[in-house]
This record gives sequence, structure tokens and C-alpha cells, in this order.
Amino acid sequence: MEQKGGRGQQLGLSLFGLLLFLLSIPLFLQMGGGRWLLAEVLPGQVPHGSLSIQSLWSEKETTKESATVAIWGVKDVEFEQKHEIHSGGEGLGITAEVLEKMKDFSYLKSNFYTVDARTTLLEGDINVDEALSMDFSIQPTTKEPKILIFHTHTNEDFVDSDMSKGLDEGICGVGEELKRILEEDYGIGVLHHTGVYDVVNGVGQRTGAYERSGPAVEEILKKYPSIEVCIDLHRDGVPDDTRLVTQIEGKSCAKVMFVNGICRLSKNGQPEPVTWLDNKYIKQNLAFSLQMQTLAGQNYPGFTRKIYLNPYRFILHYMPRSALIEVGAQTNTKQEAKNAMKPLAKILAEVLLNDTP
Repeated sequence: MEQKGGRGQQLGLSLFGLLLFLLSIPLFLQMGGGRWLLAEVLPGQVPHGSLSIQSLWSEKETTKESATVAIWGVKDVEFEQKHEIHSGGEGLGITAEVLEKMKDFSYLKSNFYTVDARTTLLEGDINVDEALSMDFSIQPTTKEPKILIFHTHTNEDFVDSDMSKGLDEGICGVGEELKRILEEDYGIGVLHHTGVYDVVNGVGQRTGAYERSGPAVEEILKKYPSIEVCIDLHRDGVPDDTRLVTQIEGKSCAKVMFVNGICRLSKNGQPEPVTWLDNKYIKQNLAFSLQMQTLAGQNYPGFTRKIYLNPYRFILHYMPRSALIEVGAQTNTKQEAKNAMKPLAKILAEVLLNDTP
């Protein structure tokens, strides 16, 4: 009888402790705990726990459901993907008529952006005339780096990648191709950084990758003050039956997507800034991606997906000319991703060499 009473007392204490924990959650969030929770959830992809490097992003070893949730804000983006792919909405060519329509905020938002449900795009965020006339020009040289290309998710691979052969089999190989074209065809010096931030103690770990890559980027920018452009190059994660591909100059190219973090969360239906994710360059970041999106529509209709707006910051706060670019997805081939670098390099060069829309 005494033993049963002891167990009952322990159970009562456990339930009481659980109740106290639940009651303390609101206070925890008000005291800043929400910052930790947000930082763990928002940096890019869904946490992968203790996946090994060999199984990281190996969709052949995962279920369709687990592969599907590899997108930021999966429920929203998956819907928009299906809408774009089947309706042809993403093949919008940019004409003088379209440029004029872009001044209408509703038209701009619905045709150029996919907005994560956790955030919102406000009319005051983008003035199209101002954004498209903003000067992002640089002086090209190969004597010193002007562009930094890096990969927060270094181990992202493609359908035919064999990552046992090295990082060049994945997104790093695509970054090297972009570097080559920018240097050889446009005379713009590039530093391609291949530091690994999605692996911790030998184990694949996407959660916190942006927090780990940030200090490394800061050190590079201190060491190379000539750098004026930061590009975080990724590949997306999509359902297995989705193919992000288009034909450009007779070659199959992976479609690309520009991503902006706008440091804003919706709370009770009202947008609120995430003050601890400060980025003084949000307006410039938005203009930079819009200029590239517009040039892509003029030169290569259907090459880019809609610009994706996320509440997080990513690595876009170090300079005005910062971009997070998704090149295809795990369902694309390595060659499709590399083929996409020629039109992407042309778009980048036209913006950076002062050939704005």
C-alpha cells in the first residue's frame, strides 16, 4: 500500500510539473524564448536530426511525405508551385506593358512573389520605379574578388550526384561553374567559398546552418574588402514528381528562384518586425532580386520561379547586393543545374555592369 501511494504521489508531482511547464510557455516567449524557437525553425529547411552525410537529402531513401516537407513553408510553396507549373503563370515575359502593370501593387505581388504565410509583403516595401532604377553597378576586375559565392547548405545534391566523390557533385560544383562564367565571360572576380555548415560533428544538420555560416562570411568580408556582392547558392527540395526545368538556347536548364528574407512575422494577423533579425538592406535586397527577376523575364521567360519571401533573414544583411538563389531541386540533374549558370551569370552581369531594366 505504501508503494502504491508513493507512485501516486510521484505521478501527481509529475502532472503538477507538466502543468507548471505549460503555464510558463507564454512567459518564456515574452522573455525572449521565442527568439530561440524561431531561430531553430526558420533557417531554411526542416531539421534532419542525426542523418548522416551519406543519407542527407537522399530522396531515394525517404518517403514522399518526408521529401515534400523539405521546402520552407511547405504548405504554401507547394500550392504555389503547382499553380505556376500547371497554369504557366511563371512564364511571364517582361514587356513595356508588363513593366507598367508592375506599378500596381496587387499585380506585382500576385505575379512576381510567393509570400510565406508567416509573413506579408506591404505596399510600402517596394516602389517599382525606385527599385528598378537603383544602381547596383560595380567596377569589374579579376585582380581581386568582387563577388562571394558560398553555400550555407553545402551538401545539397542532385538526382544523379554521387557525393562520395566530393562536394563538386552537388551545389558546390554549380557554384564553381557560375564562378568560371562570371570570370571568363564578364571579367568579374569571384571568391567561391566551400565551407561546410550543414554538418555538425560528422552528422548532417541543417538546423542552425545559417547561424554557423554567418561568422565565416563575416571573416571573409573582413579579409577581402573588395567584395561587393554576396550570393548564397542552394538547390530547393520539392515533391518527387516536380521537375523544375526549361529550355534555353537548346539546353535543358534548371529553373532558379530568388529568395528574400524580410525579417517580419505576422502576429494575430498583423505584421510585426523581428527586431533581433536586423537587416538595414532589406529595401536594397528586394530591389536587387526584382531587377534580376525582371531581366530574366525579358531575356529568358520561364527561367525563374516567383521570388520567394520568407520571414527570416538568411545571410542577406551584410551588404545591399546580397542574394539567396535556389537552382533547381533534388529532381534536377547536375548538368541541368550547371546549364542554368550561363543565363544566371548573364542576368547578374547585366545588373552589376549597370545595364538595369
